[in-house]
Amino acid sequence: MLTKIPKDISLPALLLDVQALDSNCQKIASQAKGKSIRIATKSVRSIPVLKRLLASNPIFQGLMCYSPHEAIFLIKQGFDNLLLGYPCWDRDALNQISILNQSGKRIICMIDAIEHVDYLDKIANETNGLFYLCIDIDMSTSFPGIHFGVRRSPIKDAEGAVKIARKIKKSSKLRLLGIMGYEAQIAGVGDKVPAQFFKNRIVNYLKKKSIIEVKERRKNIVQELNNEGFSLELVNGGGTGSMHTTTEEDVVTEVTVGSGFYSPLLFDYYHDFQYNPALYFALPVVRKPAPNMYTCLGGGYVSSGPSGKDKTPKPVFPLGGELLPLEGAGEVQTPVYYENEKLEIGDPIIFRAAKAGEICERFNEIICIEHERAVDQYKTYRGEGVSFL
Repeated sequence: MLTKIPKDISLPALLLDVQALDSNCQKIASQAKGKSIRIATKSVRSIPVLKRLLASNPIFQGLMCYSPHEAIFLIKQGFDNLLLGYPCWDRDALNQISILNQSGKRIICMIDAIEHVDYLDKIANETNGLFYLCIDIDMSTSFPGIHFGVRRSPIKDAEGAVKIARKIKKSSKLRLLGIMGYEAQIAGVGDKVPAQFFKNRIVNYLKKKSIIEVKERRKNIVQELNNEGFSLELVNGGGTGSMHTTTEEDVVTEVTVGSGFYSPLLFDYYHDFQYNPALYFALPVVRKPAPNMYTCLGGGYVSSGPSGKDKTPKPVFPLGGELLPLEGAGEVQTPVYYENEKLEIGDPIIFRAAKAGEICERFNEIICIEHERAVDQYKTYRGEGVSFL
C-alpha cells in the first residue's frame, strides 16, 4: 500500500507504485499455464506502461485495443499484433487498417454479424487492402429469470460461428484468424463484496455453474470450426478475474489481462486471487470546512458501469477516511471525513480508483514511485495528446 509520496510532487497527481506493478506482472505471468497473455490497453492507457509490461516477461504477447483509432495510433508507436476487442463501423479508421494490414502490419478486427463481414469486404476491395478477423462469441449464461453476463455478441453456439466463418471464407480480402469469448460474468463480477453476504453466495454459485458451461461451449465451437476446415491461430478468452479458470481450457491459446496490472478497488472483492494495488491518485487538502472534515481539490473519478458505491474512488491513506454519502467524490472538490486524523491544508490524501485505466483519462502523466521516491514520469494517452472513443 502506498502510504507516503514525495513532498515536491504537484497535486493532484496520478501515482504508480512500480514495485507493485512489477510484482503483479510476475504473478500474472506465473499463472498463465502455458498460454500467452494479451494485454488489454483499456486497462492501462499509457505507452510506457504497455512497453514495460511487454518487456517484463515473454509470456506477454500482443495487445487488445478498445478503439480502432487507438490501434492505428499504437501501430505508429511501434506496437503490432493488435486485436480490436469490439466491432467498429468507422470507415476512416477501417480504411487505414485495411491498408496497414496489406503493408505487413497486423490489426485484427472483431466481428459478430454478417453485416460486419460485408462491410469489411467492401472496404478491403475499395482500398485493395486486407482484414484479419476474429469472431466474438457470447459467453454469458442463462439461468431461469437471470441473464448472467453482458450483452455482447449475438453468436451463441457453433452453428452461428460456422455460418459467419463460411461467409468470411468466400472473400479473398478477409482472413479468419480466430475466435474470442469474454466470460464477463466470471472475470468482471466480484464475489467477496463487503456487506453483501447472500449476494456473494449466489454469485459464487452462478460462477461455478457458468465456468462449466463456458468451457464446453468454447470447446464445441472450436471443434466444429476445425471440422469445417478452419485452422484457428488464436482462441482468446478470459480476463483478470477469470484467468485461473480460462487457462485450464485446452482449446484456449491466449488470455486477455488488463486490470490485474494496476489492481484497482474492484479487484479487492474476489475470492480466487489477489494482486497488489499499484495505481493511486493523490489530492491536496484545500479546505477545512468543519471539524474532522477535509475538502480536497478534484476527485470525481467515478468508474463506468452500473452506478453505486463500488464505482466511486476510496481514500486509502491516511487510514480511516470516508466520503460523505450526500456528496461523494466531486468533479472539483471532494470532502473526506476523518474521526481521528488531523490534517492541514496542503496535506495529500491518497485514493484508489474503482477500475483500472479509466483514471488515466484525467491525468497527463503518471508519477512512478519507488521506495517513496519519484523515479520516472510516464505519459498517459491524454499526455500524448490523444483520446479515443
